[in-house]
Amino acid sequence: MRKPLVLSSIALIVMTGGAAADDSLETVVVTATRIPTPQQQVASSITVITADDIAVRQERTLPDLLKDVPGLNLVQTGGPGGQTSLFMRGTNSNHTKVLVDGIDVSDPSSSGAAFDFGQFLTQDIQAVEVLRGPQSGLYGADAIGGVIAIITKSGEGPASFTGSVEGGSFDTFNQAGGISGSTDGFHYTANIEHFHAGATPVTPLELLAPGEKRNDDYDDNLTASTKLGYDVTDNFDLGFAGRYTNTTLRFTGDDFSTFPSFPAAQQSDSDMIQYYTRGTGHLVLFGGVLDQTLGVAYSSDRTANSDPGSPVSFDAGDRVKIDWQGNVRLAANETLVLGAEHARDAISLPISAGTTIDSGYAELQSGLGESFFDTVSIRYDDNDRFGSKVTYRVAPAYLIAETGTKLKASAGTGFKAPTLAELFQDFPAFGFFANPDLKPETSFGWDAGFEQALFGRSVQFGATYFRNNIDNLIDSNATFTSYANIGRARTDGVESFVSYRPLETLTLRADYTYTEAEDEILHQELLRRPKHKASLAADWQVTGKLSLDATLLYVSSWVDTNRDGSIPRLTQPGYTTVNLAASYDLTDQFTVFGRIDNIFDQNYQNPNGFLQPGRGVFGGVRARL
Repeated sequence: MRKPLVLSSIALIVMTGGAAADDSLETVVVTATRIPTPQQQVASSITVITADDIAVRQERTLPDLLKDVPGLNLVQTGGPGGQTSLFMRGTNSNHTKVLVDGIDVSDPSSSGAAFDFGQFLTQDIQAVEVLRGPQSGLYGADAIGGVIAIITKSGEGPASFTGSVEGGSFDTFNQAGGISGSTDGFHYTANIEHFHAGATPVTPLELLAPGEKRNDDYDDNLTASTKLGYDVTDNFDLGFAGRYTNTTLRFTGDDFSTFPSFPAAQQSDSDMIQYYTRGTGHLVLFGGVLDQTLGVAYSSDRTANSDPGSPVSFDAGDRVKIDWQGNVRLAANETLVLGAEHARDAISLPISAGTTIDSGYAELQSGLGESFFDTVSIRYDDNDRFGSKVTYRVAPAYLIAETGTKLKASAGTGFKAPTLAELFQDFPAFGFFANPDLKPETSFGWDAGFEQALFGRSVQFGATYFRNNIDNLIDSNATFTSYANIGRARTDGVESFVSYRPLETLTLRADYTYTEAEDEILHQELLRRPKHKASLAADWQVTGKLSLDATLLYVSSWVDTNRDGSIPRLTQPGYTTVNLAASYDLTDQFTVFGRIDNIFDQNYQNPNGFLQPGRGVFGGVRARL
C-alpha cells in the first residue's frame, strides 16, 4: 500500500532514531525548505528531536523537551502548566512561529499573540524540528527568531496499542494511551494523555507576607489527538489532524493592594480549552512532476481567568487558514516550491476584532553535483490592517566529502505583525489605549558556520555565528499611554557543539550557546537572555533491554525584573541541573521506567519570583500490545 509522501505541509522522515539520529546523512527534514531534504544538504541551523529521544529522556511536556536545545532560552512561571515563553537567538518571545502538523498555533487572543508552550504534552509527538534564524521568506509573520514544527505520530501496519502509567513527586499521576495502524488504504492513530501535578511549590517563601502560608501550584491537563489518512488512489490521498486540550491551572497571583505587592493569599484559577484541526488533500500529477497539497485549518483558544476578589475574565481567539502548496520538479536537482495562503485571525473576548492575511511564496531549491546546495525564497504578505510586506531568504551549503566538512550560511528578512490587542484593546481605567496605526516589527538576520566529521563520523563538531538586527519594535510610548514603533535591538552570538560516539550504543554530546541581546535605544542588555548556556548529554543502550540517559544543563546569570515589576532591572543568578532516566524492558510488551529530575535539588528561580521544581523522583510502566 502506498504511503502518502506528506500528510501535512510539515513532516519529518527519520531513518534512524535515538543515538543514530546524530548522523545527519540519514535524517530528512522538511521545515527548512518545506519539502523533504537530507539534513546534510540544509544550510539552516536545525535541531531534530525524535520520539525515541523523548522516550529515552522521559520528557512529558514541551518545555522539558526544548530547554536543552541550542539557541533557546525557556522561561516558565513555576512548574508544569505555568506560562512558558521561549526566546530564540535572543529575539522576543513572540518572534517564533510554532506549527503543529502544519497548523499555526499562536494564540491571537493573547496580548503578544505568542504560543504558550506550558500546556503541550509529548505523548503523541513523532518529531520536533527547531529551525533557527529569520524564516519569514517561507513562513511569513512571527518567524523573526525561527520556526518550531511539531509533527505528531501517524499510523502504519497492524493495529497496535500503547499505554502507560506514571507517578511520583509533586503529587504527579500521569496516564497515556494510544492506538494506531492501517488497513486497506486507511491509516489512523489516536492518543489520549492525562497529566497531573497537584503540589508544585512555586512561590519563594521570602516573598510571602508574614505568617502567610504558601499554596502549591496545581496543574491538570487532558489532551486528545488524532491523525487520519485515506489513500483514495495511487496519486491522491486525504488527511486529517486534530488536537484538543483542556487544562485547569491553579497558581498564586499577586496582591497589588500594597506596594510593593505580596503573592496573594488565595490562589487564582486559569481554565483553558484549545482546539487545533487541519484537513488536507494531496495530489501527485504528471508522474511526480507536480506534487501539491491543499489544506484547511481551524484553531481556537478559550481561557477563563479567576483572581481572588475580581470577576472572571475571558479571552477567546480563533484562526481559519486555507493553504495550497505545489512542488514542481524541474530537473533532478531543481525543485520549485509555490504556495498561497489565506488566513483570518479574530478575537471575540474581551473585545471583538479581526484581521485577514493573504500570502504567496516561491522557493527554488537547487543542487550542483554532490557538493553545492542552495535555496532561495521570496514571500509576499498582504495584511488588511497595515498593508503588504515582502521578505526573502537565501541559504547555501557546500559539502567537502573528502574531509567530511560542511560549510553553510543563510541570510534573510523577517517581520512580526502587531497583535489584535495592540491594535484595538483599550484600558481607559489606566489611561492606556491601543494604536491602530502600528507597523510591523522588521528584521534582517544572517548566520555562517561549519560542521566537521572525523573518524567515520564517530566524532562531529561545529559552530555557527548568528546576528539579527530588529527595527520598529513595538513598546509603550514615552508617556505610557499607548503603543508605538520605537524599539531597536541587536542579537548575535555563537552556537557550537561536539558529539562523540565511542560505541554504537553510546552517544555523548555537548552544546554551548553564547548570546548577546541589546536594546540599541537604551544600550541595555535585554531581559531574560542569558549570555551563556551549555548542556551535556549521554545516551547509553547498556543492553538490549536496559537504557540510561543523563543530561546536564547550565544557564548563566541574566538580567531580569522582580515578580511585581517594582525593581525593573536586577541580576538573576544562573543555575545547573542534572537529570537521570532509565528504562528496562521486562518483556517485548512491558517496560518499567524511572527518572530523577534536578538530582542535586538545585534551588533556582526562572523568572525571578518563581521557583522551579526541586528534586523529583518518578516511575511507571509502559505497555505495547
